[in-house]
Amino acid sequence: MTDDHEEPTPEGELALQTIAMPADANWNGDIFGGWLVSQMDLAGAICARKTAPGRVATVAIDTMAFLRPVPVGAVVSCYTELLDVGRSSMNIRVEVWIRSKGETAKVTEGIFTFVAIDEYGRTRAVRQAV
Repeated sequence: MTDDHEEPTPEGELALQTIAMPADANWNGDIFGGWLVSQMDLAGAICARKTAPGRVATVAIDTMAFLRPVPVGAVVSCYTELLDVGRSSMNIRVEVWIRSKGETAKVTEGIFTFVAIDEYGRTRAVRQAV
């Protein structure tokens, strides 16, 4: 049971953390959405490679919405949660939180689908790490 007055907190495991830099900003001075998606993809790949050691590839991103802009200088943290594992695929929820000017806030989340692939780029069975 949760207290209605508790602050929301990230769910999942911290997979990646970085700082939003000026080179990643758009003409409004906020971070490009594409840069944020690439960080999420990297975080998801870290989780996927833990699950299926070896090569993995992103095949889909589902249900993603940007909740607020990310300012330059914010600490960007990507949290992952393995939702489902199929024969060769993995569904991973990636949640992004920022810390900026003393405030912590969730900025986006999405479901990333990865597949395990062999050295020729063909799908292979997921052999989960022990």
